Amino acid sequence: MVEKRQLLYEGKAKKIYQTDNPDYLWVEYKDDATAFDGKKKGTIADKGYYNNQISAILFDWLKQKGIDNHFVKLLGDREQLVKALEIIPVEVIARNIAAGSLAKRLGMEEGTELPKPVLEFCYKSDELGDPMINEYHIDALELATIDQMNQIKKQAWEINKLLVDYFKEKGILLVDFKLEFGVHRGQVLLGDEISPDTCRFWDAETKEKLDKDRFRRDMGRVEDAYREILRRVKGEVD
Repeated sequence: MVEKRQLLYEGKAKKIYQTDNPDYLWVEYKDDATAFDGKKKGTIADKGYYNNQISAILFDWLKQKGIDNHFVKLLGDREQLVKALEIIPVEVIARNIAAGSLAKRLGMEEGTELPKPVLEFCYKSDELGDPMINEYHIDALELATIDQMNQIKKQAWEINKLLVDYFKEKGILLVDFKLEFGVHRGQVLLGDEISPDTCRFWDAETKEKLDKDRFRRDMGRVEDAYREILRRVKGEVD
């Protein structure tokens, strides 16, 4: 049994602890919620529970489909054990439907389906507000090697296709989502989380938002949206 040790890092959504095994980290999901680079702050009741459970289910499912990742096992309602990654400071955003900043930047109506999925990259830096960058920046700033980026892009495309189909079967549109990767024992692995915090989920029929946009835009019923996503990924029916 792995033992929980001292707190290594506390972010906006999670606390990361050392364990007695350097290969593993102990992750605790929080109920704290932020938006707009931390300018808006609040709490979503039981968000830590929902995101931990949803991420665990999705990480486990992706492993079954051949996408290795940092998830090891659940440790409780809000905690999970993960492989220790040296995080690559490049966030990957996969977009299937125009929404959020993409819709604003390109003057597109939110909800417009893109003819082809799009990958975007951001520099993972809270201080700078995670600015968008391209592969020339990544190479020049030595944020990742060319080989690492090739692996990241390959995995991101595969993950997007798998999850779009997965959520379609659950009656959910995967509008867009953020991915983070890191290196464990020389291998590039998917890390962080896959949850309503990091994905835009819309009900396929009603287009109702089932993600953190409900918090960002003061739409109400935020907890209900997170609960609904967990219900659907667990395969529960009405």
